[in-house]
Amino acid sequence: MLSMIGLLGGLILLIILTLRGVNLFIAAPICALLVALSSGMAIFPVSADTNFINAYMDGFAGFLSAWFFMFLLGSLFGKFMEDTGAADSVASYIVGKLGMKHAVLAVVIACAVLTYGGVSVFIVAFSVYPMALSLFKDANLPRRFIPATLAFGSVTFTMTSAGSPEIQNWIPVKHLGTSPYAAWEVSLVVAIFMATAGYFWLNKMIKKAVANGETFEARDDDPVVIERRRPHPITGVIPLIVVLVLSFALHDILQQTALIVALLGGVLSIVIINFKHFHDMGNAINVGTTGALVAIGNTAAVVGFGAVAKVSPAFTAAVDVMTHMPGNELLGAAVAVSVIAGLTGSASGGQAIALPLVAPGYLDMGVNPEQLHRVVAISSGALDTLPHNGYVVTTIRAICKETHQRAYWSMAALTAVIPLIGVALALGLFIFF
Repeated sequence: MLSMIGLLGGLILLIILTLRGVNLFIAAPICALLVALSSGMAIFPVSADTNFINAYMDGFAGFLSAWFFMFLLGSLFGKFMEDTGAADSVASYIVGKLGMKHAVLAVVIACAVLTYGGVSVFIVAFSVYPMALSLFKDANLPRRFIPATLAFGSVTFTMTSAGSPEIQNWIPVKHLGTSPYAAWEVSLVVAIFMATAGYFWLNKMIKKAVANGETFEARDDDPVVIERRRPHPITGVIPLIVVLVLSFALHDILQQTALIVALLGGVLSIVIINFKHFHDMGNAINVGTTGALVAIGNTAAVVGFGAVAKVSPAFTAAVDVMTHMPGNELLGAAVAVSVIAGLTGSASGGQAIALPLVAPGYLDMGVNPEQLHRVVAISSGALDTLPHNGYVVTTIRAICKETHQRAYWSMAALTAVIPLIGVALALGLFIFF
């Protein structure tokens, strides 16, 4: 009981501190320590095999090891798009052709194409943010909605849909023997619903803010727009296409490592195509590398909390309860994956923990594996986006330089509420039709 109180208390405290803007390098370890102490876990490595220091740092260092090059190259890609003026050029072209009223749609489509093409959602945020900033500035829209717009195009109707190369759609393949296109008919219906309802809600929120007098707010650290000859818009699109094509082509061969090659190709293509348009390449490199370290550090700090939570007795008990729920098996799987993803702050983590426990029993009971695949995939992308989620923290704080108070609630509406309704829709279609 004490361990459960500590786990829930630590999670709630972490959410509160994150929303209040407390530095995550301080907040995450403190909350993880609370979980460890309430679970009777040893603090120092000399005391026991399972201890707070090792558990936290294994999670922290493991994330750094797995993602450092992707964050570094992704950040450099975004900064090069800014410094060369390529992002401004693409944004101006879109606004000129489609009109300012379609600025938000352009950002959503760009994120959706890259995500469905296999580019990691973290890297999509780095890559599209410069263009999103320019579009919101040209359209004079409140910049606090940029994180929600990026997230909506990345982690909702594309990330967990049939055919998506994202890991959230591939983890069930290993455990259920299905294909990435499992239950594509229902997936298509749910994806169309999420895209339509989410876009309508996003536009409604932005229009309400504009009607209340909100406008785009320039900041001192915004990219400086130099009066110069901008590169042709196509030179800003080609690097994005390079990233997309390389990521998609190499995904099956290199798995996650394909992103390193894809992003390196994107960075090199910007340098080659737009070299003469660089304003200050040295500064862009310095700012990009520093930004990458801040982004991956913040995310790793939260991952460390999840690593400590996973080895607590309360987490084991919670997983056992969630994975042995009575009633409809699809509903039970949806609840289990959603709750575990919320506790760990990770969609893939929710699947990786729940599926090995529920899949064998459910399959033996005759549950349709394709239906189970799709329910698990969609449900993993709902409660995972609580305030302490790594993608949420990185996108709001490190990339968009916003605060949770200003930017999180609109993001939560699109990345938690809409997917939860999508899960309910999928369950209804599977159970009643």
